[in-house]
Amino acid sequence: MNHEEYLAKIERANAWAKAYYVDDAPLASDEEYDTLYHEILNYENENPLFADEHSPTKRVGGMVLEGFNKAEHKARMWSMEDVFNEADLDAWIERVKKVKENFTFYCEPKFDGASLNLIYENGMLKQAITRGDGSIGEDVTENVKTIGSIPLRINYQEPIEIRGEVVIKKADFERLNTDRLSAGEALFANPRNAAAGSLRQLDTSITAKRKLMFYPWGIGINSLTQSFLSQKMSFVYSLGFLQPPRIVVTQSVDDVHTLYAELIAKRDEIEMMMDGMVVKVDDVSLQEELGYTVKYPKWMVAFKFPAIEKVTRLKDITLQVGRTGVVTPVAEVEAVNIEGVIVERATLHNFDEIERKDIRIGDSVIIIRSGDVIPKIIKVLTERRDGSEKVVERPLNCPVCGSELLDDGALIKCQNLSCDARVVGAIIHFASKKALNIDGLGDKIVEQLYAQKLVLHVKDLYTLNSEQLLALEGFKAKKADNLLAAIEQSKGVSLEKFINALGIEHIGEVAAKKIARAFGLEWLEANYEQIIALEGFGEEMAKSLVEFIHVNKAETYELMAVLQPIASKLEITESVFTGKTVVLTGSMSQPRDEIKVMLEKLGAKVSGSVSKKTDFVIYGEEAGSKLAKALELGVKTLSESELNGMIK
Repeated sequence: MNHEEYLAKIERANAWAKAYYVDDAPLASDEEYDTLYHEILNYENENPLFADEHSPTKRVGGMVLEGFNKAEHKARMWSMEDVFNEADLDAWIERVKKVKENFTFYCEPKFDGASLNLIYENGMLKQAITRGDGSIGEDVTENVKTIGSIPLRINYQEPIEIRGEVVIKKADFERLNTDRLSAGEALFANPRNAAAGSLRQLDTSITAKRKLMFYPWGIGINSLTQSFLSQKMSFVYSLGFLQPPRIVVTQSVDDVHTLYAELIAKRDEIEMMMDGMVVKVDDVSLQEELGYTVKYPKWMVAFKFPAIEKVTRLKDITLQVGRTGVVTPVAEVEAVNIEGVIVERATLHNFDEIERKDIRIGDSVIIIRSGDVIPKIIKVLTERRDGSEKVVERPLNCPVCGSELLDDGALIKCQNLSCDARVVGAIIHFASKKALNIDGLGDKIVEQLYAQKLVLHVKDLYTLNSEQLLALEGFKAKKADNLLAAIEQSKGVSLEKFINALGIEHIGEVAAKKIARAFGLEWLEANYEQIIALEGFGEEMAKSLVEFIHVNKAETYELMAVLQPIASKLEITESVFTGKTVVLTGSMSQPRDEIKVMLEKLGAKVSGSVSKKTDFVIYGEEAGSKLAKALELGVKTLSESELNGMIK
């Protein structure tokens, strides 16, 4: 066999593989494919220097990884807002209609698996990244290359991120668990965990054996010019990706409800586990106009399937103490199988709920699960009581440190700042990469410092000295000096990073930045009305911040005095852009983030979508739908060079 014949056989093998994995229409028998595969493999064994990177032999794995590196998505992978009934869905539709009365829906099944982002450049699969926190995930490229339904090469040369769900068929999941049982290995709880666990195998040959599948549901960074998401996704599917078993594009709300009912009816028939239906706005320009909250796009929702109910018995109630000191009751129930998930715990939220529902230890209860990590108790079957049930008492002392608890009604909190449950978790978060990024201060070292009573509060980090560290196991001069230097370097951090580092419930990086920009160093004096007025803030976020300020105000001021965070409140220079709404689009000669900051310093509000309220659209090369919409609405447009001229 010469090299040209070898390459031709690769093309034939890849075509047969696509027909098998993607089109579900095999073009050859298993025996024929195996014969062809081994012909290719034999040539590669004889000519290793000429082995082609698109060969099907590259999909079998065999590489053993030391670990997974962190990788950054080019565009953020957002979460979705969940709706659980027709009323919630109709409320979302009405919110969209306030922006545009008539629009088209794009609906598809919501598979329950592991979210993945594929990055293609010059037609080649360059990188595969798990969702992670939406900004940064884990690089699982080598494992993903073993998944037959993911093309290693596509007929599209521009950079593009293709997002989707890695799933495993229910039948393959059952076979996998049967094999694990025979081998004496722990069983996977459900197909989602099996998919996620298989994706993160350090031995790529194990991933290759797991029969994973990839269904695209969206795109990130791209240069596609189609005006509708349905058109963009049709193009993605044409590149050789699996298409969901049912997609509906319609302007009819009735059609949306009909598809939802159809998917529920076929829930058991469809080979992959589904937990709902995704409803999106199809018009890309309307998506941009609707924009985003802090957590999710306003132009899409996950219409979740009805929760599955099961009856079980409440064995006990245990107490968990969170990083902010909130004591949460957790129901321990007799194990029950709900859609392949073995449930042994259920959330109770707080003690007010226990009293309101009259939940007692020993009760028979109805629990529901609808894609939630922890199911919840919805009803107590009081008629089944036999008198042996025990009333649940509100705790008086912290289950971790034993100190007296503060009972604020709905919330019961441990106020002891030295409580193990609070201190260790708070310091670990404070030092983490997403917070102050104190290099060298990992989980084990924090636990070590706390155990030796060297750090009993975050601010104690800043009184550590070399002598104390050298007395600890595993520390030598260089390690101690490096850690002390990293702690010192964390001083003078930006205010938004400082706020995020505090680990306030519901307040992440984006929300922390908004708080810092709005209130500056006086953020601890902000009240509920001021906080909830911030863009993207809801009642839950505002209440959480107010509660944190109420409990921790004095301690936080002390910590600020030590770290001296730099206020992020922008100093505004009066300009033609002051008070104006500006939208950026297209490729610029400098990073768009830098241009955004510059405009904000000139008093502009930089928005992500174009509407009648937009004052300026500033465009660079390859500007797309935003520029077109600006011209349609008569919004003033400026090229990047015109912008620079105005600023000068």
